[in-house]
Amino acid sequence: MNVVCTMEKRNMIIKIQGEIDHHTSEALREKIDKAYERYNAKNIIFDFSEIPFMDSSGIGVIMGRYRNSSQKGGQVAIVHLQPQIERVFQLSGLYKIIHRYETIDEALKMLQ
Repeated sequence: MNVVCTMEKRNMIIKIQGEIDHHTSEALREKIDKAYERYNAKNIIFDFSEIPFMDSSGIGVIMGRYRNSSQKGGQVAIVHLQPQIERVFQLSGLYKIIHRYETIDEALKMLQ
């Protein structure tokens, strides 16, 4: 798994390559949280374009980052969902708290 965190104003864009499962979720959490604090980010945008699989531990990763960003008045967004991952989001109810956009540019325009 490879994780790249970049900043656009106070929006942290997280591009993950690989699977998010119980083997990778803890390292992913740590990497994201360190970058989030270092950059003093407010919002988080997850780019799921290169994630072929995510299990329930991935839901936990996203929920924890939602909690962190909401404590700063921020939001969490996702872009480029694969169909199989979209199903996980639908079944878990994550769309009640997470915004979905088609592109990173669209997410950046909508998040303040």
